[in-house]
Amino acid sequence: MTDPAALSFDVLIIGSGLAGQALALKLADQRRVALISKKQMTDSASAWAQGGIAAVLDPSDSVEAHIDDTFKAGGGLCDPQATRFVVEHGRAAIDWLVERGVPFTRDDSALGYHLTREGGHGQRRVIHVADATGAAVQETLTAQVLKHPNITVLEHHIAIDLITATKLGLPRNRCLGAYVLDTQRDRVLTIAASHTALATGGAGKVYLYTTNPDTATGDGIAMAWRAGCRVANMEFVQFHPTCLYHPHAKSFLISEALRGEGGLLRLPDGTRFMPQHDPREELAPRDIVARAIDFEMKKHGLDCVFLDMTHKPAEFLLEHFPNIHARCLELGIDITHEPIPVVPAAHYTCGGVVIDQSSRTDLRGLYAIGETSFSGLHGANRLASNSLLECLVFADSAAKDILAGAPEPSPRLPLWDESRVRDADEEVVISHNWAELRRCMWDYVGIVRTNKRLERALHRIDLLNKEIYDFYVNFRVSNDLIELRNLVLTAQLIVTSAQRRHESRGLHFSRDFPETLPRALDTVLTPER
Repeated sequence: MTDPAALSFDVLIIGSGLAGQALALKLADQRRVALISKKQMTDSASAWAQGGIAAVLDPSDSVEAHIDDTFKAGGGLCDPQATRFVVEHGRAAIDWLVERGVPFTRDDSALGYHLTREGGHGQRRVIHVADATGAAVQETLTAQVLKHPNITVLEHHIAIDLITATKLGLPRNRCLGAYVLDTQRDRVLTIAASHTALATGGAGKVYLYTTNPDTATGDGIAMAWRAGCRVANMEFVQFHPTCLYHPHAKSFLISEALRGEGGLLRLPDGTRFMPQHDPREELAPRDIVARAIDFEMKKHGLDCVFLDMTHKPAEFLLEHFPNIHARCLELGIDITHEPIPVVPAAHYTCGGVVIDQSSRTDLRGLYAIGETSFSGLHGANRLASNSLLECLVFADSAAKDILAGAPEPSPRLPLWDESRVRDADEEVVISHNWAELRRCMWDYVGIVRTNKRLERALHRIDLLNKEIYDFYVNFRVSNDLIELRNLVLTAQLIVTSAQRRHESRGLHFSRDFPETLPRALDTVLTPER
């Protein structure tokens, strides 16, 4: 008799954002797919993306121009082959979404779609759905995923760890699936799969202030590392310059597109400050704008700065930014008549699990896509609106690689063993360690870093790691414990990577090493075997 806690599929996809859903739809006509989501299908960073998707669509634009803008934003660290691969496949990615029915904002141009411009882009190339592109894309694809007979959606499930042949004492190491906690029934499933894909997003929740959803806890990066995969460039954490500053506005992003459409950053007295920091002013890349805001806040002792759109017609703002206007209005801020209070917040993890052009990791049968991966596209700083593009292009390349071969049969996998653990006696340990970790990372591993701060951070992380490990081996797993275990490991990888970079480049700015070295090199970490 088959155990109900043991499931088997051709492909297991961990994560339900754009990368995971796109991969599922591209595979499902030929493979049996399981798609697991920590919460509900729409609870992902993809759904929160406001600005849009960068791609070469206008005849006046070019692949070379998009590549050049990506290189400039990336601080000389973008991989040339990966960047060209993504940019050249941009049009096909957008065409696929259009075919799927994504309602991109239209206009009367020859293209038929409105393109906006964001920081770091030399011209307009960002296709969007008003100011809620991610939500529109997710809504469109989610409906199709849920209808497909070959896709089994498991909501409220969180992966605990990958299952590998080596862990089971089998020859020829490969990924065999994963142990997954069903958080509603409080039981652990053993899911076998010929191919497994990590599409778990980034690790923004490792910081106290972030634009990311609560699900962004570095799960894929941590699981891949524990399974023996390399990670790279974890020191490059992008802080979005403009997160809404309001006690009741948790993680609400104020889109880059506002600055692309003429938004001005001001001090409380109305003075502009970006012209003193960069000739591109408000349209400088995110790392420069975030550091400038951080500098001005510390210089003047401010809680926030202000993004001013009041010089634009009210009709224009309501047409292009209806969701931002509505959310701010709920909080008593009318963006047509008053500036928006903003602060920088952790936004995007530029590093991640090392992959090749087919999205393959170091472990056979394991793929990584989107923010959880390191493809080489983003370099030392991601160019605005390249993130959803990366999800689409690498979901397609992973699907092609998986479909190129027949599924490999999976051996019988052991069930999760809880015979030697007990229920946790004090859950407060988890919440306390979570709060301590996020405050530590914000204070010591933020926008501006020093050797001393990084040493202090690593010391505290090591202590937390020991406490969390002890908790993990002695008590039954829970959603919060799994996430905290992954977050503390991800934090350790970020700090270790930052300590190894003896320069300032892109998103990593060190007071001890303020210069940029003449040769750009990736920071690649390899787990001990």
